Amino acid sequence: MIQDIAPMKFHNEYQQRECRDTDIVFLFVGNKLLVKKDSKISFFHIREIKKETDGCCDKRLQYLFSIDDVQYYLLKVWSKEEAEKEIEKQIDEQVDKQNGNIGNMEWVTIRSLRETVPKKDCFAAATAYHLYVWYRDNRYCGRCGKELQPDTKERMMRCACCGNMVYPKIAPAVIVGVIHDNKILMTKYSDREYKKYALIAGFTEIGETAEETVRREVMEEVGLKVKDIVYYKSQPWGFDANLLMGFYARVEGTDAITLDKNELSLAEWVPREQVIGMDDKISLTREMMENFYQNGEKCLQ
Repeated sequence: MIQDIAPMKFHNEYQQRECRDTDIVFLFVGNKLLVKKDSKISFFHIREIKKETDGCCDKRLQYLFSIDDVQYYLLKVWSKEEAEKEIEKQIDEQVDKQNGNIGNMEWVTIRSLRETVPKKDCFAAATAYHLYVWYRDNRYCGRCGKELQPDTKERMMRCACCGNMVYPKIAPAVIVGVIHDNKILMTKYSDREYKKYALIAGFTEIGETAEETVRREVMEEVGLKVKDIVYYKSQPWGFDANLLMGFYARVEGTDAITLDKNELSLAEWVPREQVIGMDDKISLTREMMENFYQNGEKCLQ
């Protein structure tokens, strides 16, 4: 899956660090990331970003995490207009207003990186995007409205006025492989960009266990009762600020599907032998599909 980057080591503990010329810096606007694009996509290094006149790194560079010895930073810019000005100032290139390209630079959607960069880079960009969204959306205190400041000891935004402390948002959600008679229930989303097969999925509500989420989401989306719920694996999913928890479950009673057309465009039972080659080495969903092909109803043990 996307986080499986061993033997490289991901260090997510928060620290105050000095940036170095060889470290990576991300510039996001909305769901897009500025990248270098020649024969392949690559990210910017600190040495490609000008430093302030006192020789220190730009104060808008926020340390995020490290992979092995490489440190990753966020350039805290919050609008496309700011980003274009920043590019002109920092990288000394002219912005092509029509298509968003700057020489060999290009804005790409975060999700497109799943198919265009190595797993390590995809994981780094998705995790950085998760933190970018949190920093962008928590510049002001939700209690008193004053400006928040990054804490120096932990990953947290602090309000000096009222003492409010804001930590990164992580939304728990479930992925469910519903199994019946050596078949798995595969779905397609309604009105979403992602058009490939998926599994039943949904967010955990307040006061609800993960297992209760499994039962509720399956009932809401396809009208089925499930039993024998078995935990499989979890996965950080920075594209949506989620922690995904994978489960398999067996149908209880009828296997007749009642489709929620607001959520899904399709739900169908797919025989085990047809679920092959699904694993993209990125997502928990597709690994679970492949695992069912390999192990069938043993997934429920």
